[in-house]
Amino acid sequence: MEDKKKPKRHTPKEAKLKAANFCAYQERSQKEVRNKLYDLGLYPDEVEEVLTDLIMDNFVNEERFAKAYIGGKFRVKKWGRKKILIGLAPHKLSPYCVKKGLEEIDEEDYIHTLEELILKKANAVKETDLFKKRNKVAVHAIYKGFESDLVWETVKRLVN
Repeated sequence: MEDKKKPKRHTPKEAKLKAANFCAYQERSQKEVRNKLYDLGLYPDEVEEVLTDLIMDNFVNEERFAKAYIGGKFRVKKWGRKKILIGLAPHKLSPYCVKKGLEEIDEEDYIHTLEELILKKANAVKETDLFKKRNKVAVHAIYKGFESDLVWETVKRLVN
């Protein structure tokens, strides 16, 4: 029989230090930090107390997290707004923080990114039937999280 050891229970002070390092590495949502504190063996009242301290010390900031998450997913992964919002949902951010985060996406950059994505996919698709080619390109862009009406309008304009 395998001997399963119980994870070490950290003191709130130790946990706060570990959580601060966790937050310093990259932006984290309250939900991620709360889960980390539970993983460190803290009780619910201790978790909330440590989380409050981390917020007061500015290690955890939901608005900053939203901006970093949205900006990163758009610039690095080239995700559209819909996919970004789906990815953000588990973090349970306030509508205000989500709105502030979405301001990170410049409308001109958004259209330009969509156009680049469509042209790149159109060049990669080896399909002679224009209808089928446009469909494959549009499905790809919609899968990346871009709004379907915007995708179809852009596909019709760029894929000939």
